[in-house]
Amino acid sequence: MIRFNQFSLARGTKPLFDNTTFTLNPGEKAGLVGANGAGKSTLFAVLLGELHADGGDFSMPPTWRIAHVAQETPAADKTALAYTLDGDAALRSIEARIAAASAAHDGAAEGEAHAAFADADGYTAPARAEALLLGLGFTLEQTREPVSSFSGGWRMRLNLAQALMCRSDLLLLDEPTNHLDLDAIVWLEDWLHRYPGTLIVISHDREFLDSVCNVTLHLEQQQIKRYGGNYSQFEILRAQQIALQQSAYEKQQRTVEHLQSYINRFKAQATKARQAQSRVKALEKMELIAPAHATSPFTFEFRTPDSAPNPMMVMENVRCGYRNEEEGIEIPIVEHVMLSIQNGQRIGLLGANGQGKSTLIKTLAGTLEALSGHVREGKGLRIGYFAQHQLETLRADDTPLQHLARLAPDTREQELRDFLGSFNFSGEMATAKIAPFSGGEKARLALALIIWQKPNLLLLDEPTNHLDLETRHALTMALAQFEGTLILVSHDRHLLRATTDQFMLVAKHRLQEFDGDLDDYRDWLLQHAADQRAALKAGSPENGAGDSDNGVNRKEQRRLEAETRQKLAHLKKPLQSRINKIEKEMDSLNAEKATLDAFVVDPASYEPGQKSKLTEAIRRQADVNARLEALEAEWLETHEELEQIG
Repeated sequence: MIRFNQFSLARGTKPLFDNTTFTLNPGEKAGLVGANGAGKSTLFAVLLGELHADGGDFSMPPTWRIAHVAQETPAADKTALAYTLDGDAALRSIEARIAAASAAHDGAAEGEAHAAFADADGYTAPARAEALLLGLGFTLEQTREPVSSFSGGWRMRLNLAQALMCRSDLLLLDEPTNHLDLDAIVWLEDWLHRYPGTLIVISHDREFLDSVCNVTLHLEQQQIKRYGGNYSQFEILRAQQIALQQSAYEKQQRTVEHLQSYINRFKAQATKARQAQSRVKALEKMELIAPAHATSPFTFEFRTPDSAPNPMMVMENVRCGYRNEEEGIEIPIVEHVMLSIQNGQRIGLLGANGQGKSTLIKTLAGTLEALSGHVREGKGLRIGYFAQHQLETLRADDTPLQHLARLAPDTREQELRDFLGSFNFSGEMATAKIAPFSGGEKARLALALIIWQKPNLLLLDEPTNHLDLETRHALTMALAQFEGTLILVSHDRHLLRATTDQFMLVAKHRLQEFDGDLDDYRDWLLQHAADQRAALKAGSPENGAGDSDNGVNRKEQRRLEAETRQKLAHLKKPLQSRINKIEKEMDSLNAEKATLDAFVVDPASYEPGQKSKLTEAIRRQADVNARLEALEAEWLETHEELEQIG
């Protein structure tokens, strides 16, 4: 078992754990939850042997093999399949033994190595690795492509596949669903259900945690507390504990009453449509869990819009995509879009990564011009747009107050401060530069700036990417009561269930209505995947498929594919150059960061004669971390652009 006993650990001068004790039994699957900065990643570093206790002790079986997802992927020439197989280090070691014995003409050693290879299921390893890659969304053709050909999000999937390939006793997963489509998330849940080892997963996806975990480890106030059950059960248990305190209980009641009044109003209008009933059920569930969030960092509401045009926006035969003016090239992503957005609609956009959800949202927001067709806006339309990489629009050297003052130059400073205070930017934090802010704090500021403008049409593209579970809950509560129109792209199924009434699907370069709820979409995904596998099998060379195809059509298809590849190459070249430049700077900063981190955690650095040097090192450490975070966001955005046009 894994055992922490009176465990204490500090990073620099910040204590993260103080005399905390808990155990995890073999085969248990634990969700690791807590506010950003509570120490979740630090706990993983302890389990991996990268950090050690300042006090108390930690133990786990010395023979356990640990698998975790690498944070970086080398731009290797080896294929995706070979890279995944590297995850089974024991198997690769046996292969090396076979090669060495063969080179030495040692028949006995080679025979022993081949026997070990068979015992390690080496002959089935390629098929197992291929199944992992297909489950995570790769095609058969992509499994044979070099790692260097994949963009950032797909390389993270490769790292996940490699970790799953490892024959481990303990599997550590840090936000494994961040780069996955809903279909890949469904597959991963099924795989983890069958995983026989011990699992610890950090995730802000509550439905994923509910599906996979039977234990919850909660990090709060320098303690790690174990709860039996999944995340929803943890919330209920924690709510019961909080309710023992009278002041907390009274706050809970106010939260429940506020939410119940909204549920009652909504139920009075609800139809028997599956979407509406699904939303009512989700809101009823929110009523039960609301008390668990009595100690949330903050709650907020969207301001009432000044107007409500109807329709909000109309798109007639619109082609959404990208244009390179210099090359005269157009790459359409979503075509023939016919959409009339009515006041009060709450639409969830579904579809795999790369199908065009973000491209459609950008076109609706006006940040990407339509290639053709007509887009008409209603009179008085005010759009609030949260992009996937919204945080990069913030100015690192400005304060929250300066950001808001630019939007409201004629508003009294105290009014701006009061508004920022409602988003937990009070006192000195309102006038501090945002460069060292966490991703969650920056996302909270970005939301505050949108809410100040009182939008009547919200376009949200993955708004929860940087938010912890508590802040996601606050956003869910606010969106559920938003009086305007909402179009939402999110991998967070709980957010989609609780805030949207209908779904639309972006697939095969088209936008269409999806008649059903998220459970229906899950079934559709599984059936679609099964159909694809059947078609792939039927079309394989050994089945003789394709022999009767018209030769001229195949030739024309190859010509068109070659033209498309050439166009894409023109669009990708400047993006790839930008990526190379970013990676070079990140390598330099990471080297400096390693030196600074080592200095700051060294006890000798805290001796009296080192004070000025230590102060400067801590200041530089903050600057380097902030710059790395900005570069990482830029790197991810550039890779996202590559995925969109690729």
